Amino acid sequence: SEVLTESGGGTVHSGGSLRLSCVASSLRAPYNVYNMGWARQVPGKEREGVAVIKGDGSTEYAESVKGRFTISRDNAKNMVTMEMESLTPDDTAVYYCAAGLQWGMITGSRAFRITPGPWAYGMDSWGNGTLVTISS
Repeated sequence: SEVLTESGGGTVHSGGSLRLSCVASSLRAPYNVYNMGWARQVPGKEREGVAVIKGDGSTEYAESVKGRFTISRDNAKNMVTMEMESLTPDDTAVYYCAAGLQWGMITGSRAFRITPGPWAYGMDSWGNGTLVTISS
């Protein structure tokens, strides 16, 4: 499966900005067909889909980050980036990069959703996570 390597986490004050990056390797298909996403998880809570960018470049965002986070991709570098602005303590979490090729009635650990419902992106690979801490 794909190997995803995240970077860019850290600690900033409330109102600050951070950029997360994720480089993909060991790909099964051309990078430009992958759906790439970012999810986050706080201890004791379920993983939350934050943003996704499809192979065609279209994007989706969770309501909680719309207008503050921007996901983009550089297909020449096999890289997806997420710019995070106006950060608040509620954004504190471990952020995970994900990659997949499917969209459909996906269930289980492969399911990546931005909004609730039966349809999801099927993500086959996940990074190890990078910690983002926002201090008040």
